[in-house]
Amino acid sequence: MNTNPLVSAAGLGVAFPARHGTASVRAVDGVDLDIGTGEIVALVGESGCGKTSLARALLGLVEPTAGRVMFEGAPLHYGARSLKAYRKRVQLVLQDPSGSLNPRHTVYEAVAEGLRIHRVPGDEREAVAEALARAGLRPPERFFLRYPHELSGGQRQRVVIAGALVLRPELIVADEPVASLDASVRGEILALLLRLRDELGLSALVVTHDLGLAWNIADRVAVMYLGRIVEAGPVEDVLTAPRHPYTQALLSVLPESADPPVVLTGEPPDPARIPPGCRFHARCPVLASGEAEASGVATRCHTEDLAVLRGAGVACHFAHSGAE
Repeated sequence: MNTNPLVSAAGLGVAFPARHGTASVRAVDGVDLDIGTGEIVALVGESGCGKTSLARALLGLVEPTAGRVMFEGAPLHYGARSLKAYRKRVQLVLQDPSGSLNPRHTVYEAVAEGLRIHRVPGDEREAVAEALARAGLRPPERFFLRYPHELSGGQRQRVVIAGALVLRPELIVADEPVASLDASVRGEILALLLRLRDELGLSALVVTHDLGLAWNIADRVAVMYLGRIVEAGPVEDVLTAPRHPYTQALLSVLPESADPPVVLTGEPPDPARIPPGCRFHARCPVLASGEAEASGVATRCHTEDLAVLRGAGVACHFAHSGAE
């Protein structure tokens, strides 16, 4: 695995205008993230934390309001021609294959669509067959004339993956790629993504709320809360010895956790009204228990913002106090 960045976010911000003249919604608020060649990175967090907005920015589907996206060391440009070329090399795999496949199109038409949009030269039939075979649908010709409703959920997801693979991308962004699948099929799709990484050198950003999925597939994990990455590093480090109270809480509710579940009180703050200090402080069990006060960082938790996390590490005053 070559960990030189293939795609990077540098100080990335994505804000959306709010209604009625209120403050804009800062869905992504200063993010640094690298994805290396042949590397799988899991982006983890609760719904509404900004994961999908960050993924859309990395795909070039939304233009950042701050910072920039880099591809192979060069900034991404947002002209139509540049974006079309970029999106051929960076492909999206959506959560719900039923929603992303046109029910009136055969499997062949669904997979060939990208080739036609990008006017890829060569034998279309051969390219479609190869993509279906790589996605685990063999013999591929048996699936050409089938419609989505004739397939199982796992087969539909493999068709979606084949539609991405047919363009020979260097990176796929998979948004909750197994959330809609039965447990018996989830492992097969995860194994497929790992095999594609090993065989093709494919990079992947896997967006998920499931830390268990991250453990099974990722090389590195980045945990996101209210628009920022609060902890990041090799998956073994982050998931076996989490340092941020938010990561610890997410891990505590996994069935295999030996620790009692940590129930976070309240809802995540409004991204249009990000609180001062650590953005997690209103829900932080370490602050609520008095441990932060005892370590002398409680005031900083309430008032002092943390720097954007660059690379591996943790954005937490308590963790940096050495009182963990």
